[in-house]
Amino acid sequence: MKVPRVESKLIVFSFKIQFVSQTRDFRKSLDTVNTACDEVRKSVKLKEVMKRILYLGNTLNQGTARGSAIGFKLDSLLKLIDTRASNSKMTLMHYLCKVLASKTPELLDFHQDLVRMESASKIQLKSLAEEMQAITKGLEKVKQELRASENDGPVSEVFRKTLKEFIGVSETEVASLTSLYAAVGKNADALALYFGEDPARCPFEQVTATLLNFVRMFRRAHDENCKQAELERKKAQKEAEMEKAKGINLTKKTSK
Repeated sequence: MKVPRVESKLIVFSFKIQFVSQTRDFRKSLDTVNTACDEVRKSVKLKEVMKRILYLGNTLNQGTARGSAIGFKLDSLLKLIDTRASNSKMTLMHYLCKVLASKTPELLDFHQDLVRMESASKIQLKSLAEEMQAITKGLEKVKQELRASENDGPVSEVFRKTLKEFIGVSETEVASLTSLYAAVGKNADALALYFGEDPARCPFEQVTATLLNFVRMFRRAHDENCKQAELERKKAQKEAEMEKAKGINLTKKTSK
């Protein structure tokens, strides 16, 4: 007995078999983006660090047109590591870390608020759009094949029953994913707007990449500051011990 539309049925079954893992992975990616956006916008520590950076910039530019800025471009964060005050050997990133360590050390671990940032930075919104489209089209293909199989007769009876059961379950999941995907788009745009950026000019991928690089540069600068402080401490200790030894020797000579 010949089975009608074999190729179409194989495509539909392939979609059905992969549906659970495909939608599970897709939902995980959507959740990662949503969570990362929420973490950034809700981080009080990150907000305070941004305020310190703005204050630092205004202080350095005091007396100029840029000395009373109410904000700064997001990519300015990456310039802190390359910028120095005219009379300083220290970069602004190192200086920022030094000031925070001295006055508000509780802000130094702000990166711990951004748990999902790194994984979110690996996700492309374009890929999510393509995946959402593939899932939607895949389900529509299943429905089309179910309608076509109504004329197949007994040969497709089990096939039709299987598809009806699958559609009943998958429609709910796809509707849920569609809603979640729409929320991701809004959240991604809101993240750019949170930093005063235009989502069209500074998309989600650029925001997360910039923040991730800033975190890495910040932590590296802080580590370097700590190592430098330790070297200076040991040097001062050694000099103090040498001075103390000189004093002891001088006392011995005097007593003689």
